[in-house]
Amino acid sequence: MASDEAALQSLMQASMAGDSRAHRALLGALIPVLRRYFARKGVNDADIDDLVQMTLIAVHERGDTYDPGKPFAPWVYAIARYKMIDQFRRRRNHIGLDDIGELAEERDFSEALTARLDVDAHLARIPEKQAAAVRAIRIEQLSVAETAARDGLSPSDIKISVHRGLKALAKRVLRK
Repeated sequence: MASDEAALQSLMQASMAGDSRAHRALLGALIPVLRRYFARKGVNDADIDDLVQMTLIAVHERGDTYDPGKPFAPWVYAIARYKMIDQFRRRRNHIGLDDIGELAEERDFSEALTARLDVDAHLARIPEKQAAAVRAIRIEQLSVAETAARDGLSPSDIKISVHRGLKALAKRVLRK
């Protein structure tokens, strides 16, 4: 991407200035770059297109977080990396409905599943922003910086959301 850096950075800056043709050209130019990135990371071919699409959507939605004074490639690759990590986490945490019956027979799994369902039920009752921050920091064990970059928020916003979310959860649990 080093040779493409200046061209992509120029397209991004024009896109940020409202040039829709530059925006389309940027997204089109990123497709082969992102495909190569995910292939180098060992992503299987079946998942590459999904990850490229999710990354392009994030570039589109979070373009305003790009600092034109900084290199473009690290910003794009950070987004791509977070999309890849999110997909791996979803896969790791996915349990097929057919497997639940067998797994529930094991005591440890049954307790873990019950605890997970309890946590998910409690998180569903607080504001989504707070629930997402609590889940990222306290359950997924992401750092504040990782969560802020992934969600396009400031680190202080993440810290406040976690604090308020934990306070709301404590209030709900103590009421029962």
